[in-house]
Amino acid sequence: MRGLLRYYPSMFASTQPLTVDQVVQGFQNDGLYLYLGAAFTALGMVGAALAFVERRFNAMLFWLGVFSILYGFRLWLHLDTARLLMPEWMLYPRFRFGISYLVPIPGFFYFDTAGFLGRSGRRIAIFLSVFFFALFAVTLIVGFRSTIDALNSVAVIACLVALVFLSLRERSRDKDFVIVRIGLFAFIAVAIGNNIARVFFGYNVRYEPLGFAFFLQTLGFVALRRTLHRDQQFSEIQKELEIARRMQMAILPGEYPRSSHFDVAARYCPMTSVAGDLYDFLVAEEKQAGLLVADVSGHGVPAALIASMVKLAASSQRANAAEPAALLAGMNQALCGNTQNQFVTAAYVHLDVDTASLRYAAAAHPPMLLLRAGEVISVEENGLMLAAFSSASYTTAVRALERGDRLVLYTDGIVEAANAQGAEFGQQQLGSILVESRRMPPREAVDHVISKVQAWSKMQSDDLTVLICDYLGAGGSAIAS
Repeated sequence: MRGLLRYYPSMFASTQPLTVDQVVQGFQNDGLYLYLGAAFTALGMVGAALAFVERRFNAMLFWLGVFSILYGFRLWLHLDTARLLMPEWMLYPRFRFGISYLVPIPGFFYFDTAGFLGRSGRRIAIFLSVFFFALFAVTLIVGFRSTIDALNSVAVIACLVALVFLSLRERSRDKDFVIVRIGLFAFIAVAIGNNIARVFFGYNVRYEPLGFAFFLQTLGFVALRRTLHRDQQFSEIQKELEIARRMQMAILPGEYPRSSHFDVAARYCPMTSVAGDLYDFLVAEEKQAGLLVADVSGHGVPAALIASMVKLAASSQRANAAEPAALLAGMNQALCGNTQNQFVTAAYVHLDVDTASLRYAAAAHPPMLLLRAGEVISVEENGLMLAAFSSASYTTAVRALERGDRLVLYTDGIVEAANAQGAEFGQQQLGSILVESRRMPPREAVDHVISKVQAWSKMQSDDLTVLICDYLGAGGSAIAS
């Protein structure tokens, strides 16, 4: 009992009913610490919640949040005004002292994840947590013991001194680490002083919360600095992505030239700002058309860079534009060894009015669809993907062209788009959409296909590209298929 009176005399003041003046005086005396306790608890809750909001669980933020919450609760429970708010509960005095032994536990795990405890940090944190939890459990069972309280203070002092030496061994020149270490040293210095005053001199000074507040301020300053830096980096990345998007759109051809024999339209919807789908009109003459669609594996900037290489590789093979197999083989040779292990699928069709024929070849690409007289025909002539095997060879499929034929090239993002239940859009549904839109001009038909796919899959998981070509016949007048 003497230990209780020496460390916390206000707790055992007169048991007579409190007067209004005493209540007001209590709040006035504890005002600063009531505010600090509320601030520590609120910040801790926010920090612990944010640890789960990030894409990846942030253990350091979580443990700091729990540390701050327990510290705030401990501060509240040790105030005179806490007794005014707490109901009569036999375990309250025991919990009031026991919580002091819980506070260091999340602190150890925070210092471990922050890198202050070195390679053996996790084992040290677990060992010390077991020790301090045992002190808490014993206090709940037998109540306050000055021996236990002194043991806790000595252990805390030893741990804090060891933490200072461990952190000094870290020679990091990172400004954020230096700032956090200054705040940590300030908190440790005040905490050591508090515990020495209590154990060896019998004084219950309350400066430690101010040191903890300074420590949290340094963490907040670092967090704000990093946030501003991250926002600046994000803004710069967005600007660069916008430039990359404009550059990628620039490599795509404009509208197909007006022709008496072909009506061509294409739509490209990247999943991100830039992507790996590509279409091109390698031949755009009055009586000949060479249409290419390609798809680079992956997404984002790497795929977009490879897509620009695919365009160059295709452009370098214009001499083979009338021979799809030779064109793909030439592209494959140009790309092999230059795509950083990313592969490319592609489909190419050459149309000739004079021979009324189409020549088609593909490299691991979804089959071309031919809409003729209201029926969808799959045209497939596949070889190996581009940029994977230098020895890959390709073959050409030849078919007669009929007036009113509609040819459809597309990437796998169309048929593999999945709805909320995981069902894919599929080639069969694509065929039905093509039949449904057969009387639409190509410019409307490509938009119709894209809108149907986007309605099917609310979350776009791949790039979408569709190219439609109507063969108007040698006479040059369109007819409905």
